[in-house]
Amino acid sequence: MRVAFLSPQYPPEQPEFTRGLAEVGAQVIGVGDQPVEAIAADVRRHLAHWVRVPSLFDEASATEHLVRALAPLNVDRVESNWEPLVLLAASVRERLGIPGMSRDTVLGFRDKELMKQRLRPAGVRVPHSARVRTATEAWDAADRIGFPLILKPISGAGSADTYRCDGVRALEQALKATQQVTEASVEEFIDGEEFTWDAVVVEGEPVYEGVMQYYPRPLIARSEQWISPAQLVFADPDVPKLRPGLEMGRQVLAALGMGTGFVHMEWYRTSKGEVVFGEIGCRNGGGHLVDLHNWANDIDLFREWARAVCWHAYEGKPSRRYHAGMVFKRAQGTGRIAGVVGLDQVRKACGRWLLTEQLLPIGSPRRNWKQTLISDGFVAMRHPDLAEAHRMMDVAVRDLKLFAR
Repeated sequence: MRVAFLSPQYPPEQPEFTRGLAEVGAQVIGVGDQPVEAIAADVRRHLAHWVRVPSLFDEASATEHLVRALAPLNVDRVESNWEPLVLLAASVRERLGIPGMSRDTVLGFRDKELMKQRLRPAGVRVPHSARVRTATEAWDAADRIGFPLILKPISGAGSADTYRCDGVRALEQALKATQQVTEASVEEFIDGEEFTWDAVVVEGEPVYEGVMQYYPRPLIARSEQWISPAQLVFADPDVPKLRPGLEMGRQVLAALGMGTGFVHMEWYRTSKGEVVFGEIGCRNGGGHLVDLHNWANDIDLFREWARAVCWHAYEGKPSRRYHAGMVFKRAQGTGRIAGVVGLDQVRKACGRWLLTEQLLPIGSPRRNWKQTLISDGFVAMRHPDLAEAHRMMDVAVRDLKLFAR
C-alpha cells in the first residue's frame, strides 16, 4: 500500500497520522512545498519517499505537478487531513484514477453553502443562509434572514473571519473586517450549546464516534482575550442529550456521500432541545481534539484512521471510560512569557488525572490568540465522573494564569 499524504508535518496533528500510516504497513509518500531536509526527523523516518511541489495552495499547478510525480510511483491512495488541501487530494485522485472521494463529493464538505443545499432535501435542520460575494448581496441576505446573524467565509475553517452581527452597525464592521474574503455565508444565528461529532468512517459507515462540547462557544471564545477556551470529550456519546447529534451525523454522511476517512461536524442544541447542523469537514478536528478522543477511550485514532483509509478496516476498541477535558490559556500582557501562577493548584486539583501540561516556557514570545486555539499553552485532564472532570477544568480556567511583558 503506497499512500501519498499531503502535508505530513503540518498542522501539528499530522505527524501522528503519518506515524499511523507507517504503523499499519503503508509506504508513505510525503508531499509538501519544503525541501525534505526541512522535515523533522521523527516525521522523516516514517516516509518512504518525498515529493516537493512549488506551492500546495495553487490547486491547478499542484495537481499537474503531482500527477506527473506520482504516476510512476504506483500510488494506491492520496490523502490529506488539512482543510485547505482536501480538494487538491481529490483532484489528484480523480486525475490518476485512484479510489477515494471525488472532487465534487469533497466540495460538499468544503463549501458551506453547497453542503447546506445538499442537506436540506435530506431533512437535516440547517441554519437559513445565503451565499454572498458583495456587500450589497450581504445586506439583501440580512434583510431576508434577519438579525442576529453570522457572517463567515464559504470555505473557512474553525471560526476564522467569522462574526456575529446583532444589528446594522455590527454587520457594517464585519463587512469591513472581511473585505479579503471573496465568498461568504450570511447565516441565521443559532442560540444554544455547541458540540462536535467526530468520527472515523469506512465506506460511509462510522466505526468510531465521539462527541465534544465547547466551553464557551468558539465565537464567544474568539471575542475576548481574557477567556480560557475549554473543551470536553464525553466518555459515552450514546446518551439522551447527545444521541441526536450522533443521529444527525449519520444522516449527514449519507446525504453528502461520505466515503472513508475522518469527519468533524459542528452542531448545536438549543434551550428547547432542537438540534441544528453547523458545518462538517472531511478531516479531523484540530486543537488536539484527536488526542482528547484518544485519552477518553484509551485508543489510537491516528492509527485507526490510517487502517481505515489503507485497508477499509478498523480494530479500535474504545473504552468509553473517561470524560477528557482541555483548557487553553492566553497570557496577560504582551511580549514574552514572564511568569505562570496557579499550576500547583491545577496539579493538586487533578492529581493522577492530569494528562499533560504544555505551557510556553518562560521567555518564549506569546502567540497571537486570534490565530490559534492553542494560544500560549494548555492543560488536559480526564476522569470517569463528569462532575469531577468539570471541577478540574474549572480550576484550570479560574486559577491558572500566564503573564507576558
